[in-house]
Amino acid sequence: MGTHRTTVATGWMMLVVVLGVLAAPCEGKVQRPDYDDTGTPEFLHPAWMASIPDSRPLSEVTLPGTHNTMAFYGGALTECQSWPLGLQLQAGVRFLDVRLRHVAGNLTVHHGVVYQRAHFGHVLEDVARFLLERPTETVLMRLKEEFSETGDIYAAVVGYVRRHARWDLLWHSRRTPTMGQARGKLVVLQDFSGPDLGMRYGSLDIADDWKVPTLLHVPQKWQSVHKHLAAAAEGNKARVFLTFASGAGIFAYPNAVAQRINARLYKYLSDMAGVSKRLGIVTMDFPAAPLLKMIIDFN
Repeated sequence: MGTHRTTVATGWMMLVVVLGVLAAPCEGKVQRPDYDDTGTPEFLHPAWMASIPDSRPLSEVTLPGTHNTMAFYGGALTECQSWPLGLQLQAGVRFLDVRLRHVAGNLTVHHGVVYQRAHFGHVLEDVARFLLERPTETVLMRLKEEFSETGDIYAAVVGYVRRHARWDLLWHSRRTPTMGQARGKLVVLQDFSGPDLGMRYGSLDIADDWKVPTLLHVPQKWQSVHKHLAAAAEGNKARVFLTFASGAGIFAYPNAVAQRINARLYKYLSDMAGVSKRLGIVTMDFPAAPLLKMIIDFN
């Protein structure tokens, strides 16, 4: 009887979770200190890297990022951000996660099967414009092939860079640059084969436990984030640490996970406010401007 009651209780709990997740897309827009799915950041922080010494290696800089940076379309299951790329950069985001579908030399932006109404040239143009206006800054961009399996996007990426930006915009080395070397540059974190266009994504120390089957699994996701942030603070300063605070599953949409994980992240960072500590790259879905500023302040 006890086992039966436990099973029934668990079943009801799962039903409540599922109903809560399915209701999430119907809620109005939210702008909290930790989570923002509106179209405009609460405030901007466009030139925060100006105060970082030129001699500091980029691996020792703490910076905020967005997961699936261009995932604006497709409904609650695939949407991960709400601010246009230009506003993300102006708000202080310095790590971008860009997924490209490769068809006959064309590189369109995708999140899984969902086309995000943009191509790689749009991304490059926004980044190049921002760095021209803010030469004290740098942008790191993970590039990955998605929803195609050519395994050969190098030539297409090079072509887009030459057409939509300029060749010397890139940091052309797999070595980690100093802040001075990186200013005004796009540092590609190359998640594809071919000659060096930038640093190799696989060289980073990465925590990307993105699978969150249901909202009942949020505590496990947070433990992964918390553990890796602690490791970044104490780990090898010559290595770039990257922590994905984002996650999703069929019964846990990105916005629902972000509302819960971002709140935990905000409290965790608030409790350490005023401390100079290397956290590496902290990558999120739907971050809010105060949360971005809090991460930046750890520098």
